[in-house]
Amino acid sequence: MSAKPSTLGALKASSYPDLSVKEELERNLIRTLKTGKPLFPLIHGFDETVIPQMVNALLSHHDIVFLGEKGQAKSRLMRSLIQFLDEEIPIVKGCEIHDHPYHPICASCRKKLREKGDQLEIEWIGREERYAERLSPGTKIADLIGDLDPAKVAAGNPLASEEAIHFGLIPRMNRGLFAINELPDLEYLVQVALFNILEERDIQVRGYPIRFDLDIILLFTANPEEYTRAGKIITQLKDRIGAEIRTHYPLTRDLGIKIIHQEARVPGNDEVKLVVPDFMTEIIEQITIESRKSPYVNQKSGVSARLSIANYETMIANARRRAFLLGEKEAVPRMSDLNYLYTSSSGKIELDPFREETVNEFQVFGKIMDKAVSQVFKEHMEKGGLEMGLPDLSGDKHIRISELTPSPEYKNIISQLPQIWEPVHHLTAKNSEVYQASCVEFVLEGLHLSGKLSRSKVGEIFDYQLPVIQRPKKQKEE
Repeated sequence: MSAKPSTLGALKASSYPDLSVKEELERNLIRTLKTGKPLFPLIHGFDETVIPQMVNALLSHHDIVFLGEKGQAKSRLMRSLIQFLDEEIPIVKGCEIHDHPYHPICASCRKKLREKGDQLEIEWIGREERYAERLSPGTKIADLIGDLDPAKVAAGNPLASEEAIHFGLIPRMNRGLFAINELPDLEYLVQVALFNILEERDIQVRGYPIRFDLDIILLFTANPEEYTRAGKIITQLKDRIGAEIRTHYPLTRDLGIKIIHQEARVPGNDEVKLVVPDFMTEIIEQITIESRKSPYVNQKSGVSARLSIANYETMIANARRRAFLLGEKEAVPRMSDLNYLYTSSSGKIELDPFREETVNEFQVFGKIMDKAVSQVFKEHMEKGGLEMGLPDLSGDKHIRISELTPSPEYKNIISQLPQIWEPVHHLTAKNSEVYQASCVEFVLEGLHLSGKLSRSKVGEIFDYQLPVIQRPKKQKEE
């Protein structure tokens, strides 16, 4: 394999193409499209909605703003574009703004080109060095564009020259991609500076115009509620952004579960074997779905996919903790593990500010979780063609369980309630006591939510019994 060119003359002799970053990205995107391979294999649910719009925008050489609530893979979409850049590109050696050797734009590199000609030294940088992003809150013009460098001014460089400037992120990403998260949170002065870059591709520092023909793709994210609110973004800036692409949450529960399995941290080598019943994973994702529909939750803010991922990890962690404490060889999540989801859900569900003041976050999440469990239980009963009659818990019989109830004890529950054997048997995909224990808890909770059992909690113990209205009355003694 021949060595990469190290001078401008050698680069010309190699017939290296002179492409802008948008032309380079377009060329590599077209190559991938022709292969028929997925463009973004780690992003699910956008194949027929978001991705076609992205492809059109990139083929049109447009800058892009992604509009969506939190947790809709906006940042991942932007970062995924790095794959369509060349693995390496040549730059003028030592240039902080990645100048192209064929036509450098900064004064220092133009001077070197005049002095050295084809002997101009070049170096190669990887695609990862050509992407940067910034969160809007607190961002100043100096961060994005640059500022006068006192040391360079003291060295004798004129104030109105680019030699006196310390470049910001955008010039440093010349010939690359630069992303700004939460665009509406940018100060107006910074938005004006961005407008100038989008329109003229040049920069101004402290009133001094520095003409730069920047070669860059600008990407933005924004919450649609903030983006469309009057006064948050100057209209001229909106007008200059080539494409607005609306993202969304997974359209089906199966897609959400696919994201959970991809993103959640699951221990690989452990002393206990982890087995997660399908219905437990479905409940985790259904909690997120119900949160996105709840009138108590601020839907303008959205409910991130991170809620499902964090809850799944918490559920697994508690199942493993129980297995270690009880000395069981399998860790299988149960309904009682869901009580710990409050810790991983807090902060990810933003309550509607106009809700009833008497309803707190703990109560809202409890309602959401009950709806999710009820929905999944109903689906499994219908799928198995099962009907649950009134459990036989006559008199003052109780079923008491906790998260640390040993798995063998659940056989006694089945013997107390033979009616639950059929649904438990239907759910038990694994022939193990630990898995069966999870199924028993699911059926008991389903019966409670369908009104056939009452449930009370005393400390960490759940007490199931017949609802008072359904208990047989004691006959009076004659």
